[in-house]
Amino acid sequence: MSGKNNNFMLRSGVISPVLKHALLLASLLGILSGCFDKSGDSSPKGGDSSPKGSTLSGTVSSAAGSVADSDINDPNAPYVANDTPDQAQPIPNPVMLGGYVNVAGTGYTGRSYSSGDRVDFFSISLAANQNITLNIADHTTGDLDLYLYKDDGSIDLNNPDNMSRGTGKTETLTVAEAGNYIIEVYAFNDTDNPNDGYSNYALVVGQNAQDTAAHTTGRLVLTDNFVPGEIIVRFRDDALSSNASRAPTTRAASLGLQAKAGADNRAMLLGLGDLQARQASFRTLGITAKQKNADPLRQFRSADPEKQLKMDTLQVIKALRKRNDVLYAGPNYIYQAQLEPTDPYYKFQWHYPLINLPGAWDVSTGDANVIVAVIDSGVLLNHPDLSGQFSGDGGYDFIRDNAISQDGEPGIDNNPDDPGDKAAPGGRSSFHGTHVAGTIAAATSFGGGGTGVAGIAPGVKIMPLRVLGVDGGTGYDIFQAIRYAAGLSNDSGTVPAQKADIMNLSLGGGPFIQEMQNLITQIRNEGMVIVAAAGNSRTGTLAYPASYDGVISVSAVDINKQLAGYSNFGAAIDVSAPGGNTARDINGDGRPDGVLSTIGDDSGNSIKLDVYSEYQGTSMAAPHMAGVVALMKSVYSNLTPANVDSLLSSGKIVQDLGTPGRDDQFGHGLIDARKAVDEAALLTGAGSTPDTPFLNVSPVALNFGNSETSLSLSMVNGDSGELTITSVDDDAAWLTVTANSVDATTQLGSYQVSIDRTGLATGTYTANITIVSSANSVTVPVIQQVGDSGVSSTNAGYQYILLLNADNGEPVQQWTSSAQNGSYNFQFNNVDFSAGQNYLIITGTDQNNDNIICDAGEACGAYITQVQPKTITTDDKHSGLNFTTGFNVGLQNQRLSTTAGPLRGIAIRRLSGKQAP
Repeated sequence: MSGKNNNFMLRSGVISPVLKHALLLASLLGILSGCFDKSGDSSPKGGDSSPKGSTLSGTVSSAAGSVADSDINDPNAPYVANDTPDQAQPIPNPVMLGGYVNVAGTGYTGRSYSSGDRVDFFSISLAANQNITLNIADHTTGDLDLYLYKDDGSIDLNNPDNMSRGTGKTETLTVAEAGNYIIEVYAFNDTDNPNDGYSNYALVVGQNAQDTAAHTTGRLVLTDNFVPGEIIVRFRDDALSSNASRAPTTRAASLGLQAKAGADNRAMLLGLGDLQARQASFRTLGITAKQKNADPLRQFRSADPEKQLKMDTLQVIKALRKRNDVLYAGPNYIYQAQLEPTDPYYKFQWHYPLINLPGAWDVSTGDANVIVAVIDSGVLLNHPDLSGQFSGDGGYDFIRDNAISQDGEPGIDNNPDDPGDKAAPGGRSSFHGTHVAGTIAAATSFGGGGTGVAGIAPGVKIMPLRVLGVDGGTGYDIFQAIRYAAGLSNDSGTVPAQKADIMNLSLGGGPFIQEMQNLITQIRNEGMVIVAAAGNSRTGTLAYPASYDGVISVSAVDINKQLAGYSNFGAAIDVSAPGGNTARDINGDGRPDGVLSTIGDDSGNSIKLDVYSEYQGTSMAAPHMAGVVALMKSVYSNLTPANVDSLLSSGKIVQDLGTPGRDDQFGHGLIDARKAVDEAALLTGAGSTPDTPFLNVSPVALNFGNSETSLSLSMVNGDSGELTITSVDDDAAWLTVTANSVDATTQLGSYQVSIDRTGLATGTYTANITIVSSANSVTVPVIQQVGDSGVSSTNAGYQYILLLNADNGEPVQQWTSSAQNGSYNFQFNNVDFSAGQNYLIITGTDQNNDNIICDAGEACGAYITQVQPKTITTDDKHSGLNFTTGFNVGLQNQRLSTTAGPLRGIAIRRLSGKQAP
């Protein structure tokens, strides 16, 4: 915005060399402005007076809800068997657990290689309608199944209450009724292949995530609604010998099945027949054969004939899927009409209701004539949630240096597709620009179908401009991209047919540059609204480009509308928006409270496009503001930067947070999408939009876990018109809701929710808070747990904390430790900075004992962040190097990805042994 102090010269810190082994280090100009928080404290720099023989120390904290499997393959980790129901490991609820299972003789050499660790049992108290999701880290080497047993004192492994026996990357179950349960993770293997039967995994238990189960490919769940005894099969016709019959009856009979419908070259409906026929089919398919790795306990029996037939149906399907002559096999599901289908992962996007976005969609979902330039790392142009969302010109790639670009095309070009920014094979790229673009304008379904996530303004168009690659990007390339977006002459020799209306800059670094200020002033005067991330250094020092005069600087808030711990603050902040906190799960949905959006996964030989993950940072906050401005521009086509500035400074389009009026943390407040489009409508001169007040409460659910005692609720008017809260009630004696800071007339504002576990028996407790307003009522589910001394406390497993040479990624020292009250204190002694050597600190587990930490399914963390690890120099602080580690999973369309949230495949070889240096 206008009126910022542009005379301040920010000294640019020295950025580290590339970590060429496996890490991407974003460098300047153009370093990513903060996907991820900086968790270190604010103690002074320079922890030692001498550069040689320095000491580096800090604390690694386990992410909330993290728990480790107690019998992994790593022989250095503490060991407690959990191989039988009697040995079940007690775990809290909600939980994100990292584990490992293997059939004997499969996997890596380690504690369980020879003897096997085929099953892991966990005891847990569950609430009704909670989801249990098993994320299989590598389903090419491990086909893991998920079983659930009601713990009534007698567990029959042949008669589970529910089971998921699919062949994909996830298994998901929904809890039917509250109670104590046993969860079993089981390594399936019906072959003698030593390379099949082992995998890391992440087990997630959370509330309000039913849609995840419904959108999981390959699932075979006992309680799903399908016809018992019927299977839909599509055979591979090219697998038949030349003289083999293609007749459905013949092909079905060869498997001991009955042909009921269908024909050659398309799907067939097959039946299991009576008990005798089923037994014959089992023999033909090898279900009861005693192979080397067969488990005789897996012969399921139930006194309920229908349940037995359903279990038999799932067993046959699983066996059919293993055959080379079967293209597809699945249940014959029973479908019901749905009134409001939606994008499957929208329910995890808590950050949209936080800014009253659903109310804004009633006014506008965006106009295709509005263009938002995303100046970033490029965008995955073929991502299924973005492929139809780009402007007609298609954008441009302005990276001049081929070493940065790595797209195989010399110099700048007209292809802004993101090839990835990983520094070396074996890593995983950030796809930062794809995440930003998805927040602004991912394709969104309003009333039918849907893919992945929702975007703020799905009707507008994105102009992708690539300036960031390996090591970030240069100031000159960013200059050219800005000029292109504004329709000014640039090195491409071309300009877009229609210039951008809004520009998003989720990047930062470098000092104030007068030429950049001049350019920003010019394009602002020509009508472009410029939005930038404030930065993630937890400082009030001016950071650029966010602090340039004429730029809207966006700080980040978490799910509780508190300033995020990593966010910059200060006199330049204009507005705040959701940036998230991936270390928390306040709403208890089993997902970290980061901003969920589109990314890719290039950890394999190609880029997987249908991937989604939570990131955190002011880089995520800025596109929320850019998206809302795009909605405003869609409503009022003549919107100017001065209009936006005026509406912000008047408080008309924000929720006031912190000190009344403008403050240095939240600027003028949290952007409110509904207020913003209403004010845009007034600017048209056509009058205000109809008043349709409704109560918006965030978070939509509360998770106290087993340690939290107090959380907050925000209650605001999600639309226009008058709204008054008439009552706030709860239905549990242990739960109390009190007004914290509310309007005396409307009773809208902040409320404190507290719990008292005194006198409560061990178990999981649920309750509801019901808020009644003059327009509508909202119910907020609450979950908490009262644990006993046997329940696993928060921990991220046995950690290998590595001090790495920043030039080559090789480990210099290693500190190993189990968690103490959820934390790991580390100290590296005799660290040599005398020759200009710089360092990185990475931590992770090694559950499969392959000597590589941070594999898929393993815990991982880095100082300061996983994607943007901080290079530690002799001038930096050497104590208080604090950061977070934990098990995290990203979302992939129709299944869960092994992408560990912001983790980009930091595949670092640990040192042998377990001693500290």
